[in-house]
Amino acid sequence: MTKARTNASASPAVGRNMVINGAMNVAQRSASVAAVGATSGYFTLDRFRIFLGTTSAGRLTMTQTADGPNGISANCLKLDCTTADASIAAGERLIIQHKIEAQNLQRIGKGVAGAKQTTVSFYVKANASFTFGLEFFQSDHSRQCTKLFDTTTDWVRHEITFPSDVDDGSSPIGDDNGEGLVLQFWLHAGSTYTGGTLNTAAFANSSNANRAVGIDSFFSNDANNFFITGVQMEVGPVATEFEQEDFGVTLRKCQRYFQSYGGDGAFERFGTGYNNSNTVARTSINSPVQTRAVPTISVSDVAHFAVTADNANTQCTAIIAHNMSRNIITLQSTVGSTALASGEGIQLMANNSTAARLLVDAEL
Repeated sequence: MTKARTNASASPAVGRNMVINGAMNVAQRSASVAAVGATSGYFTLDRFRIFLGTTSAGRLTMTQTADGPNGISANCLKLDCTTADASIAAGERLIIQHKIEAQNLQRIGKGVAGAKQTTVSFYVKANASFTFGLEFFQSDHSRQCTKLFDTTTDWVRHEITFPSDVDDGSSPIGDDNGEGLVLQFWLHAGSTYTGGTLNTAAFANSSNANRAVGIDSFFSNDANNFFITGVQMEVGPVATEFEQEDFGVTLRKCQRYFQSYGGDGAFERFGTGYNNSNTVARTSINSPVQTRAVPTISVSDVAHFAVTADNANTQCTAIIAHNMSRNIITLQSTVGSTALASGEGIQLMANNSTAARLLVDAEL
């Protein structure tokens, strides 16, 4: 029997990928959102955000699509241009962002002696040949480096190594729960970001003109589409095989930043609590994970919720956060009558509606 050769310096088999949801498997908000392009935000896939500059005429549909490369992922993020932008204003930009929490980046050693190279790999395809850019942007000190990549109509894996950034020892990534760096896929930009010389060789203090030079525009034609999956970032100059992760593990990582409750039944129960008065009820939900920060909450439509006790449902007129923590979601629900009995135990539930959604947000 021959023992397989081992490499003591190789990355560990588990946990080497610093990107969360790189396989595009988790989409708690929605599987598809149309008319994206007026505002920035997280619309579909967890941890992947659309970022815009000056308002563009371009619009797109963003979807989680079951068209990933075989053996990598069944899913991918798809952008489908629905409205072209024939006149690009100077400040326009379209970027797919992946923000990484600072305390998860300490292995890079960025900004200090011994800083390491970092390699980002990903699979992309499009409806035609395009040139786009991947920017490694360090948030705390606005330092960046950008590399170009090309698309074809077939899935292609790109492996891009970014240099180490020792700098002068004054720009390390903070060891905290804030934004440490952003991977930015530049798909469209105006002259503010394309008018200089692309900064590719080394990290430098950010200069807007040098950030996206040479990229094409995703909004050049309403027939354009762009697909990406298998996104991985790891320490060192070598891209290893894409790390496959259990769906449940990925979901828990995503829930540190965002949680969605509801949509599973017309009378789904959200949590238990008590009536603080004859018009106000308080409910607690144990978070499945500790959130990154104390979250904010929103609901789909308050009329889709009810307070129930003794088999009687009373429709809610308002739901707000009440003394929230990173571990417990506490809600205060108001009803439009005096139907509640003060001190009585209750449940917060869907009011005969599968559209009842509670959203908990602690995003970067």
